[in-house]
Amino acid sequence: MASVQRQASSGSETTDPRYASIVDERKRKRMISNRESARRSRMRKQKQMEDLIHEASVLQSDNRRIMEKINATTQRYINMESQNNVLRAQAMELTDRLRSLNSVLQMVEDVSGLALDIPEIPDPLLEPWQLPCPVQPIIASADMFQC
Repeated sequence: MASVQRQASSGSETTDPRYASIVDERKRKRMISNRESARRSRMRKQKQMEDLIHEASVLQSDNRRIMEKINATTQRYINMESQNNVLRAQAMELTDRLRSLNSVLQMVEDVSGLALDIPEIPDPLLEPWQLPCPVQPIIASADMFQC
């Protein structure tokens, strides 16, 4: 390009019609090349935009699916917590009944003079390290967390 500009400044070549047609041809080729480059650039940008839109929709779908799983798991947790509360209340009621029965047995023992074997009632709230029942393994499976 610099040689073309230097030659153009010499004066005699600027009036030559062949030189002008060569310069015009180079300008035309450059213009076509620039247009093609701009078209490819627009196509790349369009493809990137389409890819980003697709990725956004996939991520939204994944997010929606994850939120549904979270909601289902939260609901199962609430149900389990409710069942646990019911079982705790039943355990407390049974413990109170057992205490009442033990006190009746104690009175019978005191009145009759017979030696009765009255077991102590373990209090899991006071001594959580002493479980009232034997330790059993907890079996978990992968499908228990499926929706």
